[in-house]
Amino acid sequence: MKCPFCESSISRVVDKRAVDSLGEIRRRRQCLKCSGRFTTYERLANLELLVVKKDGHKEAFNREKLKSGIVKALEKRPGIEKADNLVGKIEKRFRRKGRKEVTSKAIGQMVLTELKKLDTVAYLRFASVYRRFDDPEDFTKELSSLSN
Repeated sequence: MKCPFCESSISRVVDKRAVDSLGEIRRRRQCLKCSGRFTTYERLANLELLVVKKDGHKEAFNREKLKSGIVKALEKRPGIEKADNLVGKIEKRFRRKGRKEVTSKAIGQMVLTELKKLDTVAYLRFASVYRRFDDPEDFTKELSSLSN
């Protein structure tokens, strides 16, 4: 681990805590050269999960890409701080199934399911992009399905 201040590779762990919701370990470190303090997160390396896109090509699962889409849906809404937990929950579900590949459609459906429970406005925002709403009538149909 290199110090972000002086790039020295010698540091000591000052504090260590488990981040239960994400399955990570948070370590507070102090550089032994410049005395700067910084935080690192350690996560178990999982088997690579591939996402199969609509056109059939495959790409590695990108946690940050998924988080970005969820954060955009939750922007300026209460609950935006839950984006990390939501991403972790979705990723964990797919990894528990033991598959090496998952379709982008399955990921989108799971995000919609989770957002519907968390925030209906964020759900509509995500659905409008995911399902490619073309006109206001699409919003109306989706709203009526929410109220049923």
